[in-house]
Amino acid sequence: MGLRHRVYTRIGLRDADGRGREVTVSKRTADVVIKVLTALTVLGLVLAAALYEPLGYSEAVLVRLDPTREGDIALMILRAALGMMIFVHGYNKAFRGGKLAGTGRWFQSMGMRPGKVHATLAAGTEMGVGVLLVVGLVTQVAAAGLIALMVVAFWTVHRDKGFMITGEGWEYVALIAVMSLVTAMLGPGRISLDAELEIAHRLDGWTGMWIALLLGVGAGAAQLLLFFRPPPPEPAADDG
Repeated sequence: MGLRHRVYTRIGLRDADGRGREVTVSKRTADVVIKVLTALTVLGLVLAAALYEPLGYSEAVLVRLDPTREGDIALMILRAALGMMIFVHGYNKAFRGGKLAGTGRWFQSMGMRPGKVHATLAAGTEMGVGVLLVVGLVTQVAAAGLIALMVVAFWTVHRDKGFMITGEGWEYVALIAVMSLVTAMLGPGRISLDAELEIAHRLDGWTGMWIALLLGVGAGAAQLLLFFRPPPPEPAADDG
């Protein structure tokens, strides 16, 4: 008969007299606590966004709050960091290791079929999105492409592995998706091709959010529905 194991987390505390003691918390309890804290945090943020009203700043303060060169540089850094990161992922799929053939076999094994087609699509999208983000061209569409990539990665690789990236959880893909959404909302800034083409201000804010969110999540979900066919689970080993 198999043994059942429970995982515990030990928290170090000190009594009033300074002596150490430990409180043992089961993994299930710890998981419930972090989920409750996360839900309360998200609820608080939603309420803050819904109830927020701008303060009545003086004219001098409003001048200081206008877009500045520092803000444009910050947006450029955000775009460039996301763009260069995802470009390297695409380049790695296409030209390093097993190249597209090896990446295709990996995609095929996880259920994205035909694997070679999706490997080519993923690598091309990652490199294309990377270039668009770095130069700030159709930034909201590029952010949507990055969100779509993260949706597919979450569902095919990370969703059942918990949160922490150390266990291949979905922490990383969620953070990249959120940063992409923020980029779409804030816009590319004035150091961008979108600004040179005078379209940056037309696509940021709520418009940018909906472009990135609907196009990104929609494209990722459509790809999964059409092509994701996970392999059947391996049969359990016979104990007898």
